[in-house]
Amino acid sequence: MSSIVERAKQVLTPALGWDTEIVAVRASGAVVADEKGKEYLDFACGTAVTNIGHNHPAVIRAAKEQLERLIHTGGVFYYESIVRLAEELGKVCPGGIDTFFFSNAGAEAVEGAVKLARYVTGRPGILCFTGAFHGRTLGCVSLTTSSAKYRTHYRPLLPEIYRAPFPNPYRNPWRRTRETVVQDAMAHLAKMFREEIHPSELAAILIEPVQGEGGYIPAPKEFLVYLRETCTQHGIMLIFDEVQSGFGRTAHWFASQAYGIDPDIMAIAKGIAGGFPLSAVAARRDTMRKWSPGAHGTTFGGNPVSCAAALATLEAIHGERLLENAQTMGALALSELQRMAREHARIGDVRGIGLMLGIELVKDPKTQEPDPEAVDQVRKVCQEQGLILISCGTYGNVLRFIPPLVVTESQMRQALRTLEGAFAQVLGGVRA
Repeated sequence: MSSIVERAKQVLTPALGWDTEIVAVRASGAVVADEKGKEYLDFACGTAVTNIGHNHPAVIRAAKEQLERLIHTGGVFYYESIVRLAEELGKVCPGGIDTFFFSNAGAEAVEGAVKLARYVTGRPGILCFTGAFHGRTLGCVSLTTSSAKYRTHYRPLLPEIYRAPFPNPYRNPWRRTRETVVQDAMAHLAKMFREEIHPSELAAILIEPVQGEGGYIPAPKEFLVYLRETCTQHGIMLIFDEVQSGFGRTAHWFASQAYGIDPDIMAIAKGIAGGFPLSAVAARRDTMRKWSPGAHGTTFGGNPVSCAAALATLEAIHGERLLENAQTMGALALSELQRMAREHARIGDVRGIGLMLGIELVKDPKTQEPDPEAVDQVRKVCQEQGLILISCGTYGNVLRFIPPLVVTESQMRQALRTLEGAFAQVLGGVRA
């Protein structure tokens, strides 16, 4: 064990979990090096943060230039980088979203989105979904059910939170197929509206278009269409939590664009600033202008250096055609992972959009019994071979496959070979 790890265990709370005991000393692009100089392909990306790769030269330049001019104003002074970032974000956001409240982390953005929805509608109710992860502040754990550990010992949680089943085509409470799971989910919502909460009391419906921590599960498009129609009909704000799915992760700027469905409000973060802390509540101007001065606030949100880094990130995604690369590399990865699933019965499901892919491992394909132990073993073998993967899912039985958008074909094929070897070692031989 590294001395840094030993020291960390003495002074850092165990509540802050670590996925490995590797000590990173340098990084570039898709590669991270440890204390001994061993290099790893990082297909965790700091949990989907380093979308344009580690230490992107343009981000470093932009941050250095901003550091020499202005580091912090705390809302006392206007400054160029925050205004220009808002202008540039408005060019890539869906559905006319063009106005922003900047904060620091995804949970702040989600809480801000919920506050905005309640403020402009004057309604209390928030409808969210099983398996969702929206952050770890008290407000966000009230909205989160991807794991009970995030909520344990924190009650009482926020009131007026309502929860409906997420239509997971592979694993759902009705044990139904994709063809019927959406109808079941819609019927459940209709029952809730009759018996539990009238739509006129809902401020917002909050959903991850692709569930992240809950298992990398894309929502069926027809269900998102239904939510959009329901919100429009009843004056409910549709909030998309795009904290993990934004900024090219799905080979689109945002997952909503992959679906062709426009939310009223978005929570965005993670990949926005090349590794610097930054997030935002995003909505159309007519919605944001109803949020009166002082109704929400921040000290560090929209930091000048983070905003400069975000501008460089947007320019890199544009200039290096990273959405196109994510589409190409995502298609290659999905095809190869689906082939592996056909060869290994214990790969229960492979799913995702772009470079946001999940691989669900089970003990038995018929019972779909989750196999988190196999996921841990696969991750360990991959790490020994120089590939970093992390897990997710309510049962901890899903491998996240989230390389940076700058991943090369050579790196992708190397990672796929390593993963295939790990599957052979952990899951056994291929099907006849």
